[in-house]
Amino acid sequence: MCAEGVEKLVNNQPQDLKIGGNFEDALRIEVDQANSSPFTTEIEHAAPPKRFSTHSFTCFKRDSDPESHLKHFKSLMILHKTEDALMCKVFAMNLRGAALDWFHTLPSGSISSFKELTYVFTKKYTSYQTIKKNLGYLFNVHKKSDESLRDNIKRFKAERANIVGCDDQIASSAFKRWLPTECELYRELTISPPQTLIEVFATAEHYALWDDDQIAAKKADQVAKQACKENGMRISQPHEGALAIESYIKFTIPIHQILAQVKDMPWLKKPSPLQGNLTKKDTRRYCRFHEGYGHYTNDCFAWKRHLEDLVRDGHCMEFISRRAIQQIKDCDATNNEPLRKKPYGSTRS
Repeated sequence: MCAEGVEKLVNNQPQDLKIGGNFEDALRIEVDQANSSPFTTEIEHAAPPKRFSTHSFTCFKRDSDPESHLKHFKSLMILHKTEDALMCKVFAMNLRGAALDWFHTLPSGSISSFKELTYVFTKKYTSYQTIKKNLGYLFNVHKKSDESLRDNIKRFKAERANIVGCDDQIASSAFKRWLPTECELYRELTISPPQTLIEVFATAEHYALWDDDQIAAKKADQVAKQACKENGMRISQPHEGALAIESYIKFTIPIHQILAQVKDMPWLKKPSPLQGNLTKKDTRRYCRFHEGYGHYTNDCFAWKRHLEDLVRDGHCMEFISRRAIQQIKDCDATNNEPLRKKPYGSTRS
């Protein structure tokens, strides 16, 4: 029987199944349906192949995409796709709840092939099909104003994974379109466009590190401003190794990069060795300022604190903005701190 014939047969079921009717007749029909099968005699009597074992299928309960369920089923039954009767029986075994109830409402002997079964199945649950996103969608979604670059990259990768047929070249172009034109990463991808998508994401990852540091510095700036305003004094300094986020100086590059550029300068002071049991320290985290394990250089408060002192002595001024210099002056004035040996803005080393 063709698929259209099956559909016609399903639509022409007795009316007493749909609207009730005599109770005894309805009960008799229900019992007959429970003892019968929608499959033809050939499918019912077909014996399973030797050494066939039931796979771990995801059961269908009506509330998921029927096409995705069929793809999942076919991929597990790839070695048995030519055995039509087996495909029908195993598919029916993995229906649950309302979907199983629907299956048993199909007329007895109406399904003679797996093709017919999939036709009536997808037609029944077509309203649960997931609308697939196309390539145009990827070009029409942009970075949110309050979204970090790292979160933006993560969201782009997730969206791209949901689009079938999106090759690397299209993804590279779409990713650039996601970015605001004033974004530094957009400028980098325009001036020196990477050759592959892997290179695009590698470049984006470098800028994400920088963006993370900027966000942390902005939060630290807000904390310090509030503390200066409310308490008229600098925020108390935590112990060495604590996160370097409670400072009001905003640097233009990550502080581990500053250390790499000034590590040989004579005015750089070496810190005291890290305390504690070395065997219990996290060897995945290395601090180049302490030259030891336990925390990252970017999280080293001792280095951040020393870096602030160096700025007040006129060093490392190329790593902060003019606005940050003015903030230092304002906060020091509020705290009545004495002037340092060298004036702000000095570039002498």
